[in-house]
Amino acid sequence: MRHWTLDDIPWDRFDRSKVDPEIVRIVKAASLVEQNGADYTDYLCGVFADDPEFKDVARRWGGEEVQHGQALGRWAMLADPGWDHARAAARFTAGFRVNVNATQSLRGSRTGELVSRCIVETGTSSYYTALFEAVEEPVLKIICHNIAADELRHYKLFYTHMKRYLGIERLNRWQRFRIALERLRDAEDDELAYAYYAANESDRPYERRRFSGAYARRAIAVYRWHHVERAIAMGLKAAGLKPHGRVNMWAAHIAWWGLRQRAARLERSAA
Repeated sequence: MRHWTLDDIPWDRFDRSKVDPEIVRIVKAASLVEQNGADYTDYLCGVFADDPEFKDVARRWGGEEVQHGQALGRWAMLADPGWDHARAAARFTAGFRVNVNATQSLRGSRTGELVSRCIVETGTSSYYTALFEAVEEPVLKIICHNIAADELRHYKLFYTHMKRYLGIERLNRWQRFRIALERLRDAEDDELAYAYYAANESDRPYERRRFSGAYARRAIAVYRWHHVERAIAMGLKAAGLKPHGRVNMWAAHIAWWGLRQRAARLERSAA
């Protein structure tokens, strides 16, 4: 099946009257993070250097991630004609770089790396689904729909290879669960905060907490309960736990409560 391209997006349907300026800011940041797929490809190919099958998967994945960044960046330039995606991407990579020379996973094992990648794809799939449902501008809706479908497929690819490596490295459920939690905590690292800064606020000094909050306040606003419940189910599956049932419901309710509490705190801080 042919993968979509930038030429498949009906750019002539762009409707400026339905553009939300707050959404534009997080789309700009997301375009820079997605564009970083090339560096993550190099990282993964280093970690899986002797696995040509997975390296082929990683290269295809990375190419699609870069295309996501290009599509979001092009839309952002329509929404804000004074903004330059290429210049913002250069600012971002000048201040935030993935270790492309790594030969071992930051997660301690290849299985751990693949668990981590599943968690990332869980987050992006739920995020772009939430964004698709929240926005009204028709071109952005199409882009988000396409990206969300890609991210779900990427999750399945990484999950398939994770199961293959489980037969070699045999991480138990607790080890996988711990790695999943660590990757969730890493969502608060510099990448999103610096992307928001490089995309929107580069004329002032970088403050991680300030820009992490600025991004999160806008991104959290698009989430609804069903997005969180689905994300928790996907995350539990990657950790080796049942994706449905009592554990899923408890975890989803806790995550939803935490998300709403954080949203309230960020709104108070912004006020």
